[in-house]
Amino acid sequence: MKATIELQENVHFKATAGSGAVIEMDGPEEYGGQGLGARPMETVLIGMGGCAAFDVVYILRKKRCIVHDCIAELEAERAGTDPKVFTKIHLHFKVSGEKLTENAVSKAVELSAEKYCSASIMLGKTAVISHSFEII
Repeated sequence: MKATIELQENVHFKATAGSGAVIEMDGPEEYGGQGLGARPMETVLIGMGGCAAFDVVYILRKKRCIVHDCIAELEAERAGTDPKVFTKIHLHFKVSGEKLTENAVSKAVELSAEKYCSASIMLGKTAVISHSFEII
């Protein structure tokens, strides 16, 4: 896996993943940020949410559930001093589809959290991570 991060101006960066996908990142205003992209730590949180949502959808489809939508909402708290690592993260999944059961969604969330989502497992070294879900 590879990525390239290029300074654009001030503290605005363009990140290009090995896949060719591009993410714009910018620092906070007090450091010269201009709101031209997500903050770097936001991208970490987004990456975790994407990883977990992918797992949940993939696992549910393997169980022959039909997933119409999966929304992962994340809330995080960070330490007050440097390095300002995440200390708490909560993921809430909103899943809609057919043949979805409480048991199937619960198991998919659990498997993602405990076995498959490498981003969650890595961030779990510094943060208490909790999960919830609802079937829409």
